[in-house]
Amino acid sequence: MSNVDIYGQRAADHTAQRDGAARTSTALSRWRLVTFLPALGLLIWSGSGAGVPALAGALALFLAFAVLVVKHARVDERVAWFNALKTVNERAIARIERRWDGLPSGAVPAGMAIDGHPYAVDLDLFGRASLFQFLGPAATPNGAETLAAWLLAPSSADIVVERQSAVAELGGHREWREQLAAFGIVAEEGRPLPVNGFLSWAESPAAPLPYFNALRGTVYVLSGAIWLLLVLDLTGITRVALWPIPLLAGMILSFLTAAPVTTAFDKAGSGQNALKRYAGVFAHVVSTPFKAPALASLQQRLAADTEPAPAAMRRLNRVLGFSELRSGSALLHFPIQAFTLWDFHVLFALERWRRSTGRHVRDWMQATGEIDALSRFAEIHDDNPAWCWPRQAAAVFDARLLGHPLIRDDRRVSNDVTVGPPGSVLLVTGSNMSGKSTLLRAIGLNTVLAQAGAPACATELSLPPCELQTSIRIQDSLERGISYFMAVLSRLKGVVDAAERHSGDRTLLYLLDEILQGTNSAERGIAVQAVARHLLDAGAIGVMTTHDLSLADEEPLHSTAVLVHFTEIVDEDGSMRFDYQLRPGIATSRNALRLMRYIGIQ
Repeated sequence: MSNVDIYGQRAADHTAQRDGAARTSTALSRWRLVTFLPALGLLIWSGSGAGVPALAGALALFLAFAVLVVKHARVDERVAWFNALKTVNERAIARIERRWDGLPSGAVPAGMAIDGHPYAVDLDLFGRASLFQFLGPAATPNGAETLAAWLLAPSSADIVVERQSAVAELGGHREWREQLAAFGIVAEEGRPLPVNGFLSWAESPAAPLPYFNALRGTVYVLSGAIWLLLVLDLTGITRVALWPIPLLAGMILSFLTAAPVTTAFDKAGSGQNALKRYAGVFAHVVSTPFKAPALASLQQRLAADTEPAPAAMRRLNRVLGFSELRSGSALLHFPIQAFTLWDFHVLFALERWRRSTGRHVRDWMQATGEIDALSRFAEIHDDNPAWCWPRQAAAVFDARLLGHPLIRDDRRVSNDVTVGPPGSVLLVTGSNMSGKSTLLRAIGLNTVLAQAGAPACATELSLPPCELQTSIRIQDSLERGISYFMAVLSRLKGVVDAAERHSGDRTLLYLLDEILQGTNSAERGIAVQAVARHLLDAGAIGVMTTHDLSLADEEPLHSTAVLVHFTEIVDEDGSMRFDYQLRPGIATSRNALRLMRYIGIQ
């Protein structure tokens, strides 16, 4: 059974489970109505002289109604959960089939920028039909940020090997990954607020109010005095009711501190929906013990010095639940606050949590984000068993059956590609639409995957630690007053500068597509030769594509270029097609005029 069939079957199973839970939810809604209305009627009847039996019946029905409300909420959560699991599998099918409309946006995570990045735009790392959209979505905001960061910068060889081991182990836990992804979908539907305000509160070194310890002692004394004096009054031990005195003092204290207490509650509860989900995510992340060192280390980070992350977040959510009384009915909140100083006790509980646990939360979220990102690589590993684990090698990029990872399997054409060693350049020629730019992106994207710790779209791939630089998709800028040709020169200058200053730890790998095509042939030839000489002298390795076949006859390319080409195939009826197969040597055909005739321009 193919992976598409497996995902389709799981989606169908989860749909059936969701529909069953939805039917139960509908039935519970009716039973809630059946219990509430008679309970209300009995309550009114008891007040009209029916007496204790009617009141007892009303209370029993109200109790049944409360039980049904709790059960109904849990069933609705199951409906949302099974629907999320169904969506996870539907997205997996869309990912395999490269149906981009079936996947969430691949937009750059909020707060991250790729302007001026050496390869992000050229290689379609973000946006529609991008690598980020293909790999995602991550289940957590930290997972999305971590995944994007790994794609935007290469990791060290040791870290890559650790991640490969972790991804390989996660690849065998499909159901675990499915459930992790479902947490993210449930959170999407809940539209959680950002947790930045919560993290700011959790990590704050200062107490929420000045003279906090004195306030706490005062509240304990007042709340104790209220109830002690009230009991003495009700039992007749005291002849004068003294309990209103501490009651009034507590109300005055509540009024004076209302603003800072509200601020503290708002900060602690900001993003509360997300915090509720994080408790479940933390519990799920540590639910399965992993053996890979990277995974075991990340799970260990979720076990804080005093309390594990899942238990700590559940405790916080209970306290935050108590704080919701403040935002509920004023008729209910006022008497409870007056007699118990409720808000202060909730504030003290939050403060105890913050002091003991708050400093760990950001690290918990970051560790979870790393596991989340690794699970996205594991999804690709599981769905593409023919993809290889890249290996570190000397200063040569060497691939067998390298393909573009964003092209679906039944359309992808793979080629053997070797780039390097230093002192050489792979010069790719060929007619329009024959596959030159796609080859550059295939090399670049697989380099990005390899240096992030993910499997690569090839049967074999070895490459040195690379600093990747590209010039493939150049755009002018009316806003900045930059012409297309000046934008090309600026990008080339960036590539050359990077090659000349690169460290000895990494080999610069450049991918240049039709460089300097915005100028005349004579000047372009001289300029390309100058760029090539800088890159060759700097010890970089790379690929250039061109339509100008004469470039291969001039130095330094004449003695350093490895020539390969793509070509078109013209059938007997005059129609033209491409096989996208890389061939040795220089291209011998052109097709611009034939393409013009093909679209109707004579």
